[in-house]
Amino acid sequence: MNAARELSGSVGVRAACLAMGIDRTTYYRKQTAKVLAQSGILSRPKPSLTLTDQERYDVLEALASQRFMDKAPAEIHAILLDEGVYLCSVRTMYRVLDDEYGVKERRNQRRHPHYSKPELEASGPNQVWTWDITKLKGLDKGTFYHLYVMLDIYSRYVVGWMVASVESGDLAKRFIAESLEKQGIMPGSLTIHADRGTSMKSKPVTQLMADLGVTKSYSRPKVSDDNPFSEAQFKTLKYHPEFPERFGSIEDAGNFCRFFFPWYNTEHRHSGIVMLTPESVHYGTAAQVLEKRREVLEAAAKKHPNRFKGRQPNPGRLPEKVWINPPKNEPACTETVDMPSVMVEPRPTG
Repeated sequence: MNAARELSGSVGVRAACLAMGIDRTTYYRKQTAKVLAQSGILSRPKPSLTLTDQERYDVLEALASQRFMDKAPAEIHAILLDEGVYLCSVRTMYRVLDDEYGVKERRNQRRHPHYSKPELEASGPNQVWTWDITKLKGLDKGTFYHLYVMLDIYSRYVVGWMVASVESGDLAKRFIAESLEKQGIMPGSLTIHADRGTSMKSKPVTQLMADLGVTKSYSRPKVSDDNPFSEAQFKTLKYHPEFPERFGSIEDAGNFCRFFFPWYNTEHRHSGIVMLTPESVHYGTAAQVLEKRREVLEAAAKKHPNRFKGRQPNPGRLPEKVWINPPKNEPACTETVDMPSVMVEPRPTG
């Protein structure tokens, strides 16, 4: 306001208010109030309920004392009342604080660490895996079987699964070790992403990854989109027509998985990989499949050109990169997978 008043002397009130982003009505009201205050017209008598200087000093001394320095005014007020002492109301304590220090968080409490957003990129199979554990209902209420699933985010290929009666770090360690052995993973070539469950963060799993040269990555707390591929795969599992409401035993759960995962890997056409099977992408036969599709489409276009309206048929392209949480400087995606926080880029076939 002072800057606007100084500027108004050279450019006028209207231009000064426009330049400073101040409404002219506000400017004139403030100026009038200042003149009236200086003349004594607006002077008000001190309210009878106002704290005396000594009372205000006592309140400030209590609020800033070693005993109460990390407590909220409401808590201080309650403690003093329990001790037979009344200084002022809780609201007055806040007013005094606001006048002297500014109101801010006073409680001595744990500050949660900042968790950075995981940004993982895969341009081919066996670069980034993601895993999670889901529960399968048993016959009795409260009975569950635990399904461990490891997924390659680029090919969507399930590289390992296990059904167990419990969730534990030792079982997770064995599950991960067997998956790594089956795929022949070399040290330093793989990142495994997971959420922050007890099994994922357990000492056996952490030690195994360190021993095998596997980079570990974790989702942020309470952020489901940081593990989208596993979540999408579990949805495909539980929405399969053959998925039962409950399993009679752990053997029944295992038998279903022995049927489901071969189907998922070798027969299921996945929208995120241009309707190819995860197996064909994971083991490098996708280019041949797409070339065959191209030949079929071109033959159909020659036979029925009117149906294609002069456009060249295109069987689609494999993603060049697949991301969990792409950075902001990445180009816009041209193809998306099942979850919103995933981006893929097109890759030429051939």
